[in-house]
Amino acid sequence: MADPVLKSDIQLKAVDLRIDDVSASYGDHRVLNHINLDVRPGEFFALLGPSGCGKTTLLRTIAGFAQAEAGRIVVGGNDISRLPPWKRDVGMVFQSYALWPHLTVARNVAFGLEERRLPRADIARRVRTALDFVGLGQLGDRRPSELSGGQQQRVALARTIAIEPKILLLDEPLSNLDAKLRIQVRRELRSLQQRLGLTTILVTHDQEEANTICDRVAVMSAGEVQQVGTPAELYEAPANLFVAQFLGTANVLEGSVVSTGSGRVFESSGGLRFPVAAEAQVPDGARMVFRPQDTSIVTSDTPGAGVISGKIVYREFLGSTLRYGIQAGNTDLYVDAPFKTGVRPLTPGDPVSVSIAETSVKWLPA
Repeated sequence: MADPVLKSDIQLKAVDLRIDDVSASYGDHRVLNHINLDVRPGEFFALLGPSGCGKTTLLRTIAGFAQAEAGRIVVGGNDISRLPPWKRDVGMVFQSYALWPHLTVARNVAFGLEERRLPRADIARRVRTALDFVGLGQLGDRRPSELSGGQQQRVALARTIAIEPKILLLDEPLSNLDAKLRIQVRRELRSLQQRLGLTTILVTHDQEEANTICDRVAVMSAGEVQQVGTPAELYEAPANLFVAQFLGTANVLEGSVVSTGSGRVFESSGGLRFPVAAEAQVPDGARMVFRPQDTSIVTSDTPGAGVISGKIVYREFLGSTLRYGIQAGNTDLYVDAPFKTGVRPLTPGDPVSVSIAETSVKWLPA
């Protein structure tokens, strides 16, 4: 999609969003448990987590389609917690896009404006501006069935920005697209959001989607926020085991730390032993966590602590990377190695030694 020029008559102003101790239940089931979040003006913010973690309920609570039983939602300094959806100045793009199949693209975009009883001239201007902004200015007379999935997603976005919301909410907006189109549309979505400067909340279960287009991410589980940070911060310094395992692949070993004459050693329940760095803070019951790319396969005679022996159990080709499953004693490990043309990869059954750098290890509570 060619980058359209931002029209000056789209009047959007970035505001902050504060979610203050919000809780919600469905019957006896608590789905949101004392949620506290601060979203900065103009930020692209993600609510990331598995199905059933409460992220969509939180989004619907912000929009007013679900009611919090406690807490406040504050947009631009104004408490909107008790306002009906149509008075919150919040725009939502649904997972299904929710386009009217019998209406043209232009009439779909105009729908929310007509409901607000704006003058016809104002409606026509806003529809034209919104469609031009998302690159669909020439398709106003078509029906949704005549558009591609990516174009339908942009119609839903145009319909939302036409009402000039204070906050833009996106509920899994790319889940109905195939893999290749999803990559293209998420880049367009990021570009549009940056040019709009509109505070945006994205709900997704796809960590790659959140990592590539969002400024910060809140990882959710069981109705609670586990950690908030930039994608790099969450990946490099996860607060707990759930965050580490949800954001990428991680090797997780259980065991205990014991003192020896030469320092501390972690003894895993699988029979492996690793030195513990002198400066490492290891809470009681902590797991040893390290990423597959923070390991390396070395020759069997490589000396040094942190080198263990094992054998290849399986191999996965991931394009630029080969992921090996390695059995070391009673422990299974993931190890990533770069794929190089002309170099024979290791095969199942091959004996190997694996080196793990002490500085890459994290000690995390469950």
